[in-house]
Amino acid sequence: MAGIHITDIESAINWWRETFPSPDGVSLTPELNALAEVYALMVYYHEQHCDEDTLPALAKEAWMAWYDTTPDTPCIAICSTSQGDNLCKGCGRTFDEVQLWPQMTPAEKRATWRRITLDSSAWRFNRYAERAGKSTVLTAGQDFGQPP
Repeated sequence: MAGIHITDIESAINWWRETFPSPDGVSLTPELNALAEVYALMVYYHEQHCDEDTLPALAKEAWMAWYDTTPDTPCIAICSTSQGDNLCKGCGRTFDEVQLWPQMTPAEKRATWRRITLDSSAWRFNRYAERAGKSTVLTAGQDFGQPP
């Protein structure tokens, strides 16, 4: 079973801080406090991962609330594993990761996301990311004839 990486704990903390800001600049929500405690212990003990199964209940609920805001799958609908590749050129997942994705735990999925993001050789991180950056996004009140 994969552990939750410290950068995911940081991301969850930052999401909670943005979503539920402190009214006085000092106090924390219970969820944020639970995540901060886990993060502090990981830093103190020089741990990069915490166990998904033994995470305190409130910290796990807070992490899952953040997790639910992240994309579920890295798939870009160009799957070369269906053509026999062991590593998908589109998303960067292995054949087994693609096949077992529905059964993977949230921490296992995040570990896969971390690996493919650090590698960043999949098309989702280059060819298609460049194309997506060039596309025009319409804002309210614009039509197809107006520049953004």
